[in-house]
Amino acid sequence: MARFRSSDPPPPPVPLTRAGLREALRLFSYLLRYRFRFAAALAALFVASLLGLTFPFLTGRLIDAAGPNPTESLDIDSAAGLLLLVLAARAACSFGQTYWLAQVGERSLADLRQDTYARLLHLPLGFFAQRRVGELSSRVASDLSQIQDALTGAIPQFLRQVLMLSGGVVLIALTSGKLTLVMLASVPPLVAAAALFGRAVRKISRDAQDKLAAANVIVEETLQGIAGVKAFTNEPYEEARYRTGIEGVVAAVLRGALYRGAFSAFVIFALFGAAVLVLWYGARLVKAGDLSLGDLTQFLFYTMYVGGAVGSFAELYAQLQRTIGATERVRELLREQPEAAGPSEAVPRIAGAIAFENVSFAYPSRKEVTVLNGLTLEAGAGERIALVGPSGAGKSTVVSLLLRFYDSDGGTVLIDGRDARDYPLRSLREQMAIVPQDVFLFGGSIGENIAYGRPGASAAEVEAAARKANAHDFIVGFPEGYETLVGERGVKLSGGQRQRVAIARAILRDPAILILDEATSSLDSESEHAVQQALDVLMHGRTSVIIAHRLSTVRRAERIYVIDEGRVIETGTHDELLTQVGKYRTLVELQFARD
Repeated sequence: MARFRSSDPPPPPVPLTRAGLREALRLFSYLLRYRFRFAAALAALFVASLLGLTFPFLTGRLIDAAGPNPTESLDIDSAAGLLLLVLAARAACSFGQTYWLAQVGERSLADLRQDTYARLLHLPLGFFAQRRVGELSSRVASDLSQIQDALTGAIPQFLRQVLMLSGGVVLIALTSGKLTLVMLASVPPLVAAAALFGRAVRKISRDAQDKLAAANVIVEETLQGIAGVKAFTNEPYEEARYRTGIEGVVAAVLRGALYRGAFSAFVIFALFGAAVLVLWYGARLVKAGDLSLGDLTQFLFYTMYVGGAVGSFAELYAQLQRTIGATERVRELLREQPEAAGPSEAVPRIAGAIAFENVSFAYPSRKEVTVLNGLTLEAGAGERIALVGPSGAGKSTVVSLLLRFYDSDGGTVLIDGRDARDYPLRSLREQMAIVPQDVFLFGGSIGENIAYGRPGASAAEVEAAARKANAHDFIVGFPEGYETLVGERGVKLSGGQRQRVAIARAILRDPAILILDEATSSLDSESEHAVQQALDVLMHGRTSVIIAHRLSTVRRAERIYVIDEGRVIETGTHDELLTQVGKYRTLVELQFARD
């Protein structure tokens, strides 16, 4: 399955719509949990922006006070003192705004991450069958990070720039109406050019990110399959493939650099040209006595504020678009319906009797394909039954319905004579355990992986389970013993060792119903013998559902169900089925011939 990679490009911007904005506003409920800090941060931002707008005014008064004909009541020392006071107050407000917004943003995002992850964990298995792991990982990582950037950076920046723009325009108009008209006349061409160049640069940057992600995929795939690369002596081929990818990245980056260079040159010329125009006209106004030198300085500062605000809106708008897209994807995930938990009653330990009565089922993603078609079988409490049949017959689907990963479309699954859907879901699964063919171990220690069967188990209980699973001896053979790290997916352990860790985990869980899904099919004879001994201990006194092809596992079952095309076509013990000319006998003869 695909996985999220740090080199993946960020989600592309989406058009701003009323529905998208509504979705984004719904996420502000997380901010409201910290409303007082958020309000304090906004107040600090507002005050800091207002204090920032007083800086050009006081600077102009300072310059006028230093002129040959001062007309202001402030002298140089008073003006400078006020400037320092304003700067200190603004610095304090900026600190409060940054710190409080960081607190609100990080805590809100932590809540949102937790809720998103919790919702993922409680979604039905059918949801995951129709989604890629990379997509879901991206939502928890990339999309939430995009929202975090907006909450702690883009939104405060947007509010600040709006205040600076509106306040700056009003104040430059009050400073000099004539000079304001000259300045505003130069803004539309600059904004239009910035928008055109910005769109082109963003497109090229996105193309470069895509090409870089593709090149990084080549590296990841090659290193993951390095044994195959060396076995087929394909090092030159992989080098050429990566070189082609990198050349594409370089070409895209250089094309972007060309646009950015042209844009930078245009901006420098246009901005400084506009500044020269304003200075030229302002100097004429000063010379004519219509404007003081301090007012001209004040005007230029406010013009810089307005220009900076206008220039930042393009990037803020693009970031807002990306945030809306990320918000919609996260909200879509939060709207997914979790598994039905069932009644909340306390359930005592079940005996473990199982019955499938005329059960029919098709997977939600393939409704047109009926997997189980009127299947009927049963297992008494403490009984061992085996399910055999060709691949695709429906054996693993029986296990999925038993664990209630899915609910049947027709018929009934009974546990101790009661419909499985009438049990609390968590309580029912707590009384089951599965040992699969492909054991998944988490990246922690061996002890932690065994304790996963019953979190909170003591070290003595973990060791006792390992002894029953024939795993203790090989575990203590490692220098770190039970603290040995198993590596990603348990790669540091052999297949037989992973199976015995999984069996120890199941023993620790002490289930009433045990499911063995091809638990020994991929093992060599020596490992199979050790695992089979552990399985015999595990199955003792429990209802066991065994899916297996190997005769050594199946023949111990008290009843064997032969399944084909979603139906039970034969039932009996191993010896009984061998006396019949049927599917089971054919499967056994094929295995002997293959062995």
